[in-house]
Amino acid sequence: MSREKVTPYHFLKLKKEGRKIVMVTAYEYVHAKLADEAGVDGVLVGDSLGMVIMGYRSTLPVSFREVAHHLKAVLSASPRALVVADMPFLTYEVSREEAVRNAGRYIKMGADAVKIEGGAEVVDRVEAMVKAGIPVMGHVGLNPQRYLVLGMRVRGKTAEDGLKLYEDSKALEEAGVFSIVIEFTTAEVATEVTRSLRVPTICIGAGPYCDGQILVFHDLVGLNVNPPPFVKKYADGYEVFRSALRSYVEEVRSGVFPDEKHYFKMVPEELRKLLESVSKRRTTASEKAP
Repeated sequence: MSREKVTPYHFLKLKKEGRKIVMVTAYEYVHAKLADEAGVDGVLVGDSLGMVIMGYRSTLPVSFREVAHHLKAVLSASPRALVVADMPFLTYEVSREEAVRNAGRYIKMGADAVKIEGGAEVVDRVEAMVKAGIPVMGHVGLNPQRYLVLGMRVRGKTAEDGLKLYEDSKALEEAGVFSIVIEFTTAEVATEVTRSLRVPTICIGAGPYCDGQILVFHDLVGLNVNPPPFVKKYADGYEVFRSALRSYVEEVRSGVFPDEKHYFKMVPEELRKLLESVSKRRTTASEKAP
């Protein structure tokens, strides 16, 4: 497999060639390394870390620093894949200037692009970031950062809502995004959006007719015990890890672990010297005792 670094240009090229794009959301070194070795095209350091890693009830509490912390871990794996940093709630909404400044900080850390949620309402932020030389991935459909207003529901179930997503996607494309995530949206709407855009669509819970797919690492390997309904589990990681931990607990308590393969011994001569020294110290201490 080629080790040529994946860039936003490659995403556009893959769409043009009709080849599927594969992304995974990951938050740390080992997971990013595994995903990259498996051949994914992109790794998203998502604000979903709030729920998956931190146990928050939503993504809203996630801070710039938390994403930055996990971005550093992912970048330490030196992935060939494109690395996209999610911009958390209130890191880009307040002003164009703040959006550019915060996105630029992720780029200076080593991210290849940033992702923001929203449609027409964030177009001016996208334009400002792109003009500053920052590649931007859009995100329509279910917007977890806006769930208090829009709800956590399937989008595009009505013609009106489907048209809104279509128009938002077109507006983001015109603003300069290099790709768009479509989340938890009816397949028909995602299909029409995909057909109408020059930039690729990366779908999660939005059907098979997009230009690519993305799933959260913990969901697809089965580490999340309550994954979203659109997730396919490719392994039962939770049970694998729990079984390993139970075995560890049992072996420690029964004295099976560690065995001779898992600890180190002194050579006999050094052991003799040590015992003699310890014996002398004990004798001296005993003589000094009142």
